[in-house]
Amino acid sequence: MSKVLERFIKYISIDTSSSEESGLHPSTDKQKKLGLVLKNELDFLGATNVYHDEHNYVYAIIPSTDSSIDKTIGLVAHMDTSPEASGEDVKAIFIKNYDGKDILISSTQKLSPSVFPELKNYIGKTIIHTDGLTLLGSDDKAGIAEIMTLAEILLSDIASGNSQYKHGAISIAFTPDEEIGEGVMFFDVKRFGADYAYTVDGGALGELEYENFNAASAVIEFSGISIHPGDAKDKMINAASIACEFQSMIPLDERPETTSGYEGFYHLTDMEGDVTSAKLTYIIRDHDNSQFIARKAFVEQCVNIINSKYGAGTAKAIIKDQYKNMREIIDPQNMFLIDKASEAMRINGVEPIIKPIRGGTDGANLSFMGIPCPNLSTGGHNFHGVYEYIPLESMEKMVEVLLSIVVS
Repeated sequence: MSKVLERFIKYISIDTSSSEESGLHPSTDKQKKLGLVLKNELDFLGATNVYHDEHNYVYAIIPSTDSSIDKTIGLVAHMDTSPEASGEDVKAIFIKNYDGKDILISSTQKLSPSVFPELKNYIGKTIIHTDGLTLLGSDDKAGIAEIMTLAEILLSDIASGNSQYKHGAISIAFTPDEEIGEGVMFFDVKRFGADYAYTVDGGALGELEYENFNAASAVIEFSGISIHPGDAKDKMINAASIACEFQSMIPLDERPETTSGYEGFYHLTDMEGDVTSAKLTYIIRDHDNSQFIARKAFVEQCVNIINSKYGAGTAKAIIKDQYKNMREIIDPQNMFLIDKASEAMRINGVEPIIKPIRGGTDGANLSFMGIPCPNLSTGGHNFHGVYEYIPLESMEKMVEVLLSIVVS
C-alpha cells in the first residue's frame, strides 16, 4: 500500500463531520481525534513547532534546507467533512484497473459514466468509493494525506543528514470546520508564519483555482398561527405553507442544479416546520460582488413581500457573510503563485485546469488575512455525497506536484 493511500484510509476511518448547529469551536468534538492523530504523526516524523490548540488547529514547520530562501510557503487542508452526508463508519471499496463501465456501489446506486462522464478519464486506474451509506471523505482527507506524505518525504530527507531537496521553511496547518464556513475563525496567522500558501482542497487532478464565490448563509424563520382546521378560514397562518411560498419565489434558473461557471445561485440546504413555525436555510453564492449584494437584497425583498401579505413579523431573515472572492488578492499582484503551481503540474505530466471555484476554501479567508492562498486539486470527485470517489493515482500524483511546488 502506498504511503498516501495508507494515510488516507486511516484518516477517513475517523468521523469528523462538522455541525452548523452546535455553536462550539470546533463544532464537533470528534474532530479533535483526527487533530491529535496528525499532531502525533508530525511529532514522530520530526517536524518542528508542532502545536495542537484547544480549537483543534494543528500547526507544524518543515525546516529550511536552503538559507538563501527567505520566504516561507504554506500548505493547508481541513479536517472536517461535510454534514450533508454521514462520515461515520466509512468503508472504502477499491476498483482496480477500472474498465470504464458502471460501478455498483450498492443494490440501488451506481457510479455511471453516463451521469459522471469524467470516470472515462480513469480507465485502468484504481477507483476508491464507498458502500453508498456515507461520503468518502476525500474532501479534504485526501489533501491531508497528500500534505502529510510530502512532509514524510522532506523530513526523512532532512534526517538523512545529506539533503537531496533544497527548499525554504514550509508551514503546515490543518483546520477544523471549513465545511461550515468557520475554518479560519481561530486561525493563528503568526504561528502559521507563511508568506503565502496553497490550500489542497480542490477536485479533479489538475484543478488550480484563485477565484471563488462570495458567500453568505441565510436563515429564514416563519411564524404562524395555529387554528383548528375546521375553523381556520381567515384565521390560520400556516408557517410551513408560507415557507413553501417563499421557496417558490427563488428563480428556478438561479439554483445550483441549473447553474455553472461564474453563475451564482440560491441553494436551499435545509427545511423544517409546522403550522406554528418553520425555517428555511440557504446558502447564497456569486463570484461578482455587486450581484452578490443584490442576491442578499433579493432575499430581504422576498421577506418583505411575505410580511406585507401576512403581517409584520411573519418572516425574518438572518443573513451572515461567510467569505469573499480571493481573486481580489491574487490577481494581478500574486499571480506568480498560479504560475508556480502550473509549472509544477506540467513538470509532472498534469495539465493545469484553471477555473473558478463553485464553492470556497479556507484560502479565500486566509487571502484577506494577509496570506495569498489559491487552491490546488486533491484528485477527488462528487464531494459531499455518497457518490464521492477518488482515483488512487491522482493522490499519488498530487504528492509529486506538491514536491515540485515547494522544492527550489
